[in-house]
Amino acid sequence: MKLLLCGPPGVGKTSVGEELLGRLRGAGHAVRSLHSDDFSRNTYGRMYDRLMDDPDADWLVDGTFYRCEWQDRFRNLPDAHLVYLTASLDTALKRNRERRNPISERGVRAMHGKFEEPMNPDLTLDTETLSVEEAADALERYWETWHRD
Repeated sequence: MKLLLCGPPGVGKTSVGEELLGRLRGAGHAVRSLHSDDFSRNTYGRMYDRLMDDPDADWLVDGTFYRCEWQDRFRNLPDAHLVYLTASLDTALKRNRERRNPISERGVRAMHGKFEEPMNPDLTLDTETLSVEEAADALERYWETWHRD
């Protein structure tokens, strides 16, 4: 299974993803992870190549995927599921200021403005109203429903 977490900066993708990853690994699942911050250039091309290096593995992929073409490219992989995380710009800016390594406020605003909302995501989580734990609970239930052992 390839679980793709997408959304603008500051919506909680990394916090929710790390919580879920810990739970899944704790339950004995051999889940690999990728984060867009780990790549400085050609981010989505390199992430795609990394997934294709081990296409049968279970993956948790964390990235903005702010362009529909990238969402679609990854979503067309076998057993890929797109999860859209949302929160208001004000909340995203506040969360960004609380990060260990915040990005510029201008960058957060720009990415929110450029973000192309996914068409028919497999799951949408509003992290404005859900805590990290509640969002991870929803993702864990989703994983258990759709994961092929």
